[in-house]
Amino acid sequence: MSGPSSTARQVLRWLRRVVAVVVTVCALVGAVRLIAPATAGATGEPAGVQRQLAFLRAALDDGAGDEAQRLFPEGYFFMHALYGLSWVEIGMREPAGERSAALREARWALGQLDSPPGRAPFSAGLVPSYGVFYRGWSNWLRGGVLTLQSPAQRDPDELHRFADDSAALGAAFDASKSPYLAAYPGQAWPVDSTVATASLRLHDTLLPARFAGTVERWLDGVRQRLDPRTGLLPHRVDPGTGDPVEVARGTSQSIIQRFLVDIDPVFAGEQYLRFRDRYIVSPLGLGPTVREYPGGVDGPADVDSGPLPLGVSLSATVVTIGAAQVHGDTRLATAMANYSELAGLPVDTPWTKRYAFGLLPIGDAFLAWSKTARPWVEQTPSPPPASISWWWRMPLLSVLVVFGAAPWLPTLVRRHQRRRSRTADQSA
Repeated sequence: MSGPSSTARQVLRWLRRVVAVVVTVCALVGAVRLIAPATAGATGEPAGVQRQLAFLRAALDDGAGDEAQRLFPEGYFFMHALYGLSWVEIGMREPAGERSAALREARWALGQLDSPPGRAPFSAGLVPSYGVFYRGWSNWLRGGVLTLQSPAQRDPDELHRFADDSAALGAAFDASKSPYLAAYPGQAWPVDSTVATASLRLHDTLLPARFAGTVERWLDGVRQRLDPRTGLLPHRVDPGTGDPVEVARGTSQSIIQRFLVDIDPVFAGEQYLRFRDRYIVSPLGLGPTVREYPGGVDGPADVDSGPLPLGVSLSATVVTIGAAQVHGDTRLATAMANYSELAGLPVDTPWTKRYAFGLLPIGDAFLAWSKTARPWVEQTPSPPPASISWWWRMPLLSVLVVFGAAPWLPTLVRRHQRRRSRTADQSA
């Protein structure tokens, strides 16, 4: 009887040791992800992004765009747009003669935006046709495709399309009483017009300038219609007047701050500091993260923000990595990227990298786009005053130390007790 019982105890003892080793290794991996560089600034290529894009391309080929479309109205569009934009960012970091893969993939993504599924959620009857969301993001990606080519290499059809779409956007802004054009019938969000206006600035760097007046009028209109509570661009506005109807929110601000720097760096710098002061938080000492609503304001979650634990939007936090990076706020961008490496549960292989086990590819698309962020029109501005130190990691590292050590505590306690017992016997 004692043999089987002894064997069972040995098996249990080894199982406990295996579990303890696994837990400790997981804690060590988490600590490395908190410390190892996760961004590469405006010139280097962040480690793992091309493997992320390999995963995303396979996912898109398997229908990830259609799945994203079932989650929110622009899911298909955003999946392809962010994939293409990330490849443009990768291509910008490569020598001119080595951009063929980036150019091919960005063009492929742009073709998906021009397809019936890409246009399906949008109204052809808007001005400009299909609305400012569709026109702005498409124009930005089209300009990115042109940026990857030398002037002598640029395809004439792509140039004409970019010029025509820019002209349609410029005319719509010039004819509008509001700086914010409609994305859907009767609905306008400032973030969409920010992207579109940045694409006009990009036009004026690639082709003969023609939209300086349009951009200045847009900025004047924006400054007159800031959210009175935060001094930032509001989340949603009256489509006729452009007057704020919803307080500035983290999900839209994280994108606005990414693009505004290419429109007016001085105004963008002022807006970024306001955003950082009011929305970057570390709830329970764990962070940094981004609130969906400013401090003192609570509001409902929606499909854009996702769940809001402690008021924090994970999607806004991911996109703010890019916003911080284009503003030269390297410490904050690095901190948020490291936090995503821990919380995002990445799965690495030699060929692909995916976060959250690849269950939500749209999250991978936003993260790849954010980690490759750089200004396209302006130079990266001088860094703002630092708002975070290296020590933000200490609470999380402490949690990981406790997590990694906990499985070994029973064994250590038993060994201590046996040692005390032997000492007592020897004393007796």
